[in-house]
Amino acid sequence: MTGKLPARFRRIWSASAVSALGDGIYFAALPLLALTMTHNSILFGAMEACALLPWLFFGMVGGALVDRWDRRRTMVIADMCRFSLLVLVTVLVGAGAANIYLLFAVVFLLGIGQVFFDTASIAFLPEVLDRDLDTLQVANSRLQGTQQAFGGFVGPPTGSLLFGLGRFVPILGDALSFLFSSLTIWSLPKSAPKPAKERGSLLREAREGAAYLFGNRLLVGLSLRPAVGNFAFLGASAVLVLFVKDTLHLGTSAYGVYLTANAIGALGGSAVAPRVAGKLGTGGTLTLTACVEALSLLGIGLSPNAWTAGVGEAVLGAAMGTTMGLGPSVRQAIVPDHLMGRVAATGRLIALCAGPAGAVFGGWLAHVAGLRAPFIVGAGILATMTVVAARLTSNKRIEAALAEAAERRERESAEAAEAAERADYTSYQRAV
Repeated sequence: MTGKLPARFRRIWSASAVSALGDGIYFAALPLLALTMTHNSILFGAMEACALLPWLFFGMVGGALVDRWDRRRTMVIADMCRFSLLVLVTVLVGAGAANIYLLFAVVFLLGIGQVFFDTASIAFLPEVLDRDLDTLQVANSRLQGTQQAFGGFVGPPTGSLLFGLGRFVPILGDALSFLFSSLTIWSLPKSAPKPAKERGSLLREAREGAAYLFGNRLLVGLSLRPAVGNFAFLGASAVLVLFVKDTLHLGTSAYGVYLTANAIGALGGSAVAPRVAGKLGTGGTLTLTACVEALSLLGIGLSPNAWTAGVGEAVLGAAMGTTMGLGPSVRQAIVPDHLMGRVAATGRLIALCAGPAGAVFGGWLAHVAGLRAPFIVGAGILATMTVVAARLTSNKRIEAALAEAAERRERESAEAAEAAERADYTSYQRAV
């Protein structure tokens, strides 16, 4: 299989599209709902933190559990739990019984569901696509593009429109998206049962996943890339609204239009990612996008007006969209199946932990050095990723890892066939 997607991927794709639409609705409606309950900025910040806490508390343990459990069933249960939770919230909001602290709990519980669903989905996709890198790149690029289109363009305005019809309406819409996703994933063929083996403690198994990641330079490079990126990007985005209004002199309506530039670029980047990787190689493309991200962020920071800054945002989005379609595909192609959930969760945790630190740093830097400083310094930080990408995620290193993974799978397949043959022979002997 070389880039051709099987029919059952379409069900995953459709589930992702509807789920992304629900996420976009939720992204727009939740702050509007919270605004009817409080204008306290500290409470809004606390609510944002509640979305991150599940990854900090349960990310690595969740990865260990996902490696134990059936991944298809895990995704179904996670989405059904989120559907049930939001149905309850819909009733409470409709009855006027909701408050800001209820939203804290909802955001936290939805985050737990996301930990399990996202980790299981990352580990499940290679099962569906047989770990072929070309196919994984096409699939991840399509999923990324769909998430940008529905979650970034269609979902937010839909959420605002539904909120105008009633405070509970967008919550119900998001709930239905989880129901659709759950039923669609449930319709997929069942996964082969995992071989029985002795289980240790969850913490020990979680550490095994982390140790595997940190023991592989390619995986370290693939994890450092989003971590450093999040630090730089969130440092800039922390002051983006101030930069756009005070430095670029755009109004509130124009600010919304400005934000779409990055999403448009990301949609285009995710569409062309497999083609670019086919010409430059995955490693060469990751190095190129690291360089483009640095130059784009620098260009935004130095922009004399909103037009050039908008072009910089679009180019930055294209580089980010390309990266997000290719990086996970390599991990999915080379990590052993029994470690996939733990390695994915560890990588996600590394990336997410860097974001809040970057936001705090960016806010402080803007305060002491001006609103352009987070963009310029962030570009310098991203420039270091060009060196890291060139060394740790080069074409040579990726090709060697793919060859090693293919040899391992062939060896494991041969060992499994030999074990099955011995079992059959033993059964025959007993029958005789």
